[in-house]
Amino acid sequence: MTINRIGLKLGAAALILMIVVLVSSGLAVDRLFASFYDTQVKNNTQEIAAHFATMAESNGTSSQSMIRDFARFSSVKVYWLNKDGKAAAFPGEKQPDVPLMRAKNTRKLLSGQSVAFQDKDVHGNRYYIVGRPVQVGKATGSAIYIVSSMKKIDASLQRLRNLLMLSGLGAFLLALGMILIMSKLLSRPLLQMQQMTDKMARGDWDTRLQVRSKDEIGMLGYSINDLAASLQRYRDTRRAFFSNISHELRTPVTYLQGYAKVLSDGLVDSDKEKKQYLGIIYQESVRLEHLINDLFDLAKMEEGQIKLNMEPLDLREIIKAAVQKVRLKADQKRLSLQMDVHDHIPLIRGDRKRVEQVLLNLLENAIRYTDKGHVLIRLTANQKAVVLSVADTGIGIPEDELPYIFERFYRVEKSRSRQYGGTGLGLSIVKKYVQMQGGTVHAESRTGAGTTFIVSFPLEQSQRKGGMKR
Repeated sequence: MTINRIGLKLGAAALILMIVVLVSSGLAVDRLFASFYDTQVKNNTQEIAAHFATMAESNGTSSQSMIRDFARFSSVKVYWLNKDGKAAAFPGEKQPDVPLMRAKNTRKLLSGQSVAFQDKDVHGNRYYIVGRPVQVGKATGSAIYIVSSMKKIDASLQRLRNLLMLSGLGAFLLALGMILIMSKLLSRPLLQMQQMTDKMARGDWDTRLQVRSKDEIGMLGYSINDLAASLQRYRDTRRAFFSNISHELRTPVTYLQGYAKVLSDGLVDSDKEKKQYLGIIYQESVRLEHLINDLFDLAKMEEGQIKLNMEPLDLREIIKAAVQKVRLKADQKRLSLQMDVHDHIPLIRGDRKRVEQVLLNLLENAIRYTDKGHVLIRLTANQKAVVLSVADTGIGIPEDELPYIFERFYRVEKSRSRQYGGTGLGLSIVKKYVQMQGGTVHAESRTGAGTTFIVSFPLEQSQRKGGMKR
């Protein structure tokens, strides 16, 4: 049985927090009520002592009787100390024994000072004691000694503590159940994610998470699903790439070997046939060279080994040179190459060789996938960037495949890929070169209506402020 460690950690953390909250709240409530009760007892005892001292100053038998009766009614014990510090009996009572009386307190009382303190007896019962001197004229003739038991207060506090304990225990059990349920619910998607990432680590990228929430955990689940989809797509395109690249490599090599053998064995009947075979060998060698160059370029870009020679560039000149290079391919397919280049286009900062390669890749791609119509190169500028677009009237790209066309090894129209050629590397190289020079590239397309690639090269800050300068 697998232990849910995440649930245990979440539950333990929440449980410790709950215990701290319950204990802190219980102690706070206990201290609050204990302080409140103690204050009430002390205030009541002080008030009673003040009244008794005032009544005792009349020094009459009736006053002593009233003090005795009032003490019984107030649930306190009152003792009368004579000027010698001895306990005097109230009328009709025996000589009392004053509990918890200290000599030092008696001396203070007879010197005219009031005393108040809290003490315990041998059984642990708490008492609050207040002593007040009784003035006869200007001298202290006697003193009143009042003892108030706090037994009822302690009993009330104990009942309160028992109630707090029961309430805390009930809250703890309820919280424990809720914590166990919540920790299990919260940890379940995390465990599912962990299990899915384990499968992904083993190469199983077809599985997906069932995301049921829109919080941070749900967003993490969506991200993992996106990652799995990307890895799966990478795996599929890589497989397709290796299949395609092996075919692309095998085809020119086969041609080269076959026609080279024909020539070496002297099986050629005429110079015209020999020239034809040599032309095929040359074309296939060029095709093989382009494929190898694409692979090397991608590898260098991945390793960061390509160094750019940044300089001011006139895109109009680069466009004219690139169009001249691809015109023969366009003429062979009877395609019209059109240019729409605005005047006063500012210079950009870039690498001439890489920018020309970007444009050549886009033009060759447009010619390859266009059987009739035209290819239009447009160059415009705004306040922030120079915009280059290459539009064709070819077969177009399905909308659901547009987000992936710049990925390595990805090829649109896989069933027709060998008919149109290409290795799925050209657009990936285009995107990387454009990004390395600070630009952006994206595509717009409709199936059967053609495709437009739009490349933006940012202008420098000085050009933005000073206008478009040649």
